[in-house]
Amino acid sequence: MFKQLDAGSLRVAYHDSGDSAGVPVILLHGFPYDVHAYDDVGALLRASGCRVVVPYLRGFGPTRFLHAGTPRSGQQAALADDLRSFIDALGLTSAALAGYDWGGRAACIVSALWPERVRALVTVNGYNLQNIALSGTPISPQAELRLWYQYYFHGARGRTGLERNREALCKLLWSLWSPNWRFDDATFERSAASFANPDFVDVVIHSYRHRYGLVPGDPALESIEQQLAAQPRIRVPAIAMVGAADGVMPADGCENHGRHFSARYERRVVPVAGHNLPQEAPQAFAAAVLALL
Repeated sequence: MFKQLDAGSLRVAYHDSGDSAGVPVILLHGFPYDVHAYDDVGALLRASGCRVVVPYLRGFGPTRFLHAGTPRSGQQAALADDLRSFIDALGLTSAALAGYDWGGRAACIVSALWPERVRALVTVNGYNLQNIALSGTPISPQAELRLWYQYYFHGARGRTGLERNREALCKLLWSLWSPNWRFDDATFERSAASFANPDFVDVVIHSYRHRYGLVPGDPALESIEQQLAAQPRIRVPAIAMVGAADGVMPADGCENHGRHFSARYERRVVPVAGHNLPQEAPQAFAAAVLALL
């Protein structure tokens, strides 16, 4: 069921389905995807008796800012604060969190800073907190190549390119990041409708500039960013899902992420799957959630 509620600085649009008395599981999409990444995962979780909640992140789909003056920030603290506020607005004391890309980052941060709100965590790639202080340190040329789109967004040309060619650019990223996934046009178009959000470009550009220290963040979120600078450990039961063909983060690039977790931690590599792991391998993703519940 499609719903909306006010949470923090947003009017969050989300889908809420399954047993209202079941364990609440919040599924969080990334960039450039949307709630449809969890269509199949949600069905599997509902069949197991879960309550499934899937919000559109800030800048995506029908989610809107409540006030014109709120900075259109895409920084990691904003995503985490949105999620914490959303959990509160739903009236939940805690929930299982599962996400990837931006959504995985939000889930990891809430798990690290407010573990009492998190029953369990499924995160794609592992520890997704950004270390902004080290963002200027070069990495291997092969890894830098994978991040070309981030550097593209640092300049005016990239911003204009995203504005004018958002569907073509995002479809290219889908293909590059999930080289074995044969999605059709209809599948892409269902999610691409979310990129028409009036704040999409502002939020995306700010996200990929802030993480490199190129632009300031929202002053209201500075205290959260200061906590994240310490790279806090995650103290809730967690499973890290890794796509063997992930075009952003290769499987061997996150092998040592377990050091950031202090509770139960398991790493599962999914053959063939790429970056959009929930949509490419829904059974494996849902199985990880259920294993923790």
